[in-house]
Amino acid sequence: MSTKEKIQEEVDVLEKEVFQHEIVLHNDDVNTFDFVIDSLINVCEHTLEQAEQCTLLVHYKGKCTVKSDEYKDLEPKCSKLLQLGLSAELV
Repeated sequence: MSTKEKIQEEVDVLEKEVFQHEIVLHNDDVNTFDFVIDSLINVCEHTLEQAEQCTLLVHYKGKCTVKSDEYKDLEPKCSKLLQLGLSAELV
């Protein structure tokens, strides 16, 4: 294994460790598609297309990972989604 390959392997491992948390959004029977889409755009900085795709996945699959990052960066976003009345968890 070359030095370059070893370095890339170490970077890959570090990235996996850093981004080991995610916000999972769960389906509910309360919030409208538009409200969920707007919430994902405002809280998770999604594009309109990303927000629409996540909303459809939540609707049809029951849940969807909407953001992956470090815990410290996700915690306030997850809290905001919960405050908005969405069903989200930080895992």
